[in-house]
Amino acid sequence: MDLKELEILLTQKNYAALKKELEEMNPVDVADLLQSLEIHKALIVFRMLSKDLAAEVFSFFSIDMQRDIIGLITDRELKDIIDELFFDDMIDIIEEMPANVVKKILAHAKEEERNLINQFLRYPPDSAGSIMTIEYVDLKKDMTVGEALSHIKGTGINKETVYTCYVLDKNRKLEGIVSLRNLVISDEDEVIEDIMNTDVIYVHTHDDQESVANVFIKYGFIALPVVDKENRLTGIITVDDIMDVMEQEATEDFQKMAAMSPSEEAYLDTGVLTLARHRLPWLLLLMISATFTGRIMLKFEELLSSVVILSAFIPMLMDTGGNSGNQSSTLIIRGLATGELSIRDWYKVLWKEFRISIIVGIFLSLINLLRLIYIEKVAFIIACVISLTTVVTVISAKLVGGILPIIAKKIGLDPAIMAGPIITTIIDALSLMVYFGIATALLGL
Repeated sequence: MDLKELEILLTQKNYAALKKELEEMNPVDVADLLQSLEIHKALIVFRMLSKDLAAEVFSFFSIDMQRDIIGLITDRELKDIIDELFFDDMIDIIEEMPANVVKKILAHAKEEERNLINQFLRYPPDSAGSIMTIEYVDLKKDMTVGEALSHIKGTGINKETVYTCYVLDKNRKLEGIVSLRNLVISDEDEVIEDIMNTDVIYVHTHDDQESVANVFIKYGFIALPVVDKENRLTGIITVDDIMDVMEQEATEDFQKMAAMSPSEEAYLDTGVLTLARHRLPWLLLLMISATFTGRIMLKFEELLSSVVILSAFIPMLMDTGGNSGNQSSTLIIRGLATGELSIRDWYKVLWKEFRISIIVGIFLSLINLLRLIYIEKVAFIIACVISLTTVVTVISAKLVGGILPIIAKKIGLDPAIMAGPIITTIIDALSLMVYFGIATALLGL
C-alpha cells in the first residue's frame, strides 16, 4: 500500500480494510507511511494497530515523530507501547527525549526497568554499554539440550534474538556460547557444557562503539556479548543496532572530511543558525591558514613579475597536488576506520604511497611536458620547471596525505579531520614552495 491508497481509505473511513492492509506490511514501511501523514491523521492510523505492531512501528519513528505521538496519546496507550518495546529501543528513545517526556516514560516503567535504565544511562554515550540490550537467552552449562530448548520456547518470545545463547555460571560470568543450530541438531540428552563454544569473542561495556562495529565486520556476527570488567555478561549488541552505529560513524566521518562539526540531526530538521555554527569555525580556520599561500606568492613576487607565464600554471599545480593528497588520505582514513590499517603500519603506508606517487608523478609530468611544448608552445625550460614541479608535488602530496591521518590517530584525533580541505590547504602551500624553489634554481633568478 502506498501513501495515496492510505489517504483514500482514510477519506472513505474504511478502517477495517486499512487495518488489514497495515497488519500485513513490514513495520518499517508502516512507520515511513505514517511519517508522511499530518500528525493527527497519523495518530488515527497508529491507534488502529495492534499492540505488538504499534510498538514496533513506534521504534522506527523519527525522534520528532515519537515526541509528537507521546504528547498526543493517553497514559494507557503509552504504557502499552513501553511494555512491548525492546529494552534497547526504550533506552534510545529516552536518550533523545526532553526531560518532561522522559519523566512520563519512566512513570510507566516497572521499578526493575527504571533501575536498569538509570544504569544504562550512566554508560558513556558512544560506548558498547549504551547500545546493548538485556533481552538475550542465558543457559546453564549443566542443562541438557532438551531443557535448554524448553527454556528457549518459554522465554524466547520476549528476547531480541534466540540464535545465539549465552552460558553463564551462578555469578553470571560468561563461560561459553551455543548456537540454536547446534541445539536443534544435538541429542536431547547431551549436556550444554559438552557442546558449547568456550572461545568467546566479546567486548567490554566501555569499549567505543566504533571498535565494536569493527568486531562485527571482522567476524560477521549476528550478536555480540558485552561484559563488565569482571567478565559478567551485562548485555548483547545485535547486528541491527550496530548497523545504526556504522551509519552514524560514516556520517560523522563524511562531515569531518568536509570540514564541518559532526551533527546527528537530519539536514532538513536542523536550523540554519545551527548549520552555520557547525561550519563557521572550520571555514574560519581554513581561510586564515590559506593566507600562507598568499604570503608565499608575495615572497616570490619578483620572480612572478620577471616570468609572468609561471603564474598561469599555479592553479593546475595546486589542484594536482590537492587531488593527489586527497586520494591517499581518503584511502588511509577509510583503512583506519575499518581496522584494515593501524598506527604501526605507517612505514608500509609511506613505502606504498611513495612507489605509487613515483609512477603517477612521472606519468603526469611526461604528459604535461608534451602538452606544454607541442600544444601550449611554452619554452622548454619553463615546461621542465612545471613538469619537475608536478613530479615533486605529487610525491610530496601522496606522502603527506598518507601519513597525516595516521599521525592524527596517534595523537588521539579523529583521522577524518585530515581530509579534503585540511589536506588541500597544506598541499597548496607545499606546492607553491616546491614550484618557486625549482623555478628559482632552474631559471637562475
